[in-house]
Amino acid sequence: MTTMTTTPETPRTSGTATAGTARPARSEHAPIPFSRLLGVELRKMFDTRAGVWLMASVGGLAVIASAAVVLWAPDDALTYETFGAAVGMPMAVVLPVIAILSVTSEWSQRTGLTTFTWVPRRGRVIAAKTVNAVLVAVVGMLIAFAIGAVGNVVGSALAGVDTVWNMTLGDFFAIQLANLLGVLIGFMLGVVLRSSPAAMVGYLVVVYVLTGLTMTLAAFQEWFADLQPWVDFNYIQGALFEGPYESAEGWAQLGVTTVIWLVLPLAFGLWRTLRAEVK
Repeated sequence: MTTMTTTPETPRTSGTATAGTARPARSEHAPIPFSRLLGVELRKMFDTRAGVWLMASVGGLAVIASAAVVLWAPDDALTYETFGAAVGMPMAVVLPVIAILSVTSEWSQRTGLTTFTWVPRRGRVIAAKTVNAVLVAVVGMLIAFAIGAVGNVVGSALAGVDTVWNMTLGDFFAIQLANLLGVLIGFMLGVVLRSSPAAMVGYLVVVYVLTGLTMTLAAFQEWFADLQPWVDFNYIQGALFEGPYESAEGWAQLGVTTVIWLVLPLAFGLWRTLRAEVK
């Protein structure tokens, strides 16, 4: 008989590393820079038709408001303060809407899944949207005031009166702050509600309906008239359109109402957004 000797085969290696074998180093990609995230989020504010028309309306409404002052205001009212107030009113409506859409687009247009896949840390995305909303608000108001300045020069020249520059630097910053706070209120509602229609309706209710109710209550209830500056954000914010506060109490009242109506709801909205399921 012939004896056959078999040699045991070497076991095949699987995809997993065997004991004593070093695993290959995992390649790590650098996170997306915040500057690039700012650019992407800013571009997304202009990508939709609504965004384009809203941004175009900033300059268009400023021109219309300035033209209305030139056509119908009396000669003694052709001052830069009048033009500033005229261009500031439509901006107080348009700019918060832009801020709302910058947040709710991720949820209304169902782009959140793509956005938060590329940038899993949602806080960075919200931070970029916040910076861009503030930037657009400031630049939009600067453009509006520049158009108002041109209207002041042209209007006084057509009327044959002296050009009056009766808006101080403090007045300018006060109006800027008032509009910026309004934009942040719209941004906060967008974060909390995450729906474009709901956030827009909520903004109208907070700014216009609630203002009428509180003013009526203050007119008939003396106790609320004394309390109103400390609890009514619209009341104390609206006073900024007339110039900076004359006392520290006014700034304290603005701080208290801002915490109540802006900071706390925004913190709650961020908490919900960071934990919400993206579909």
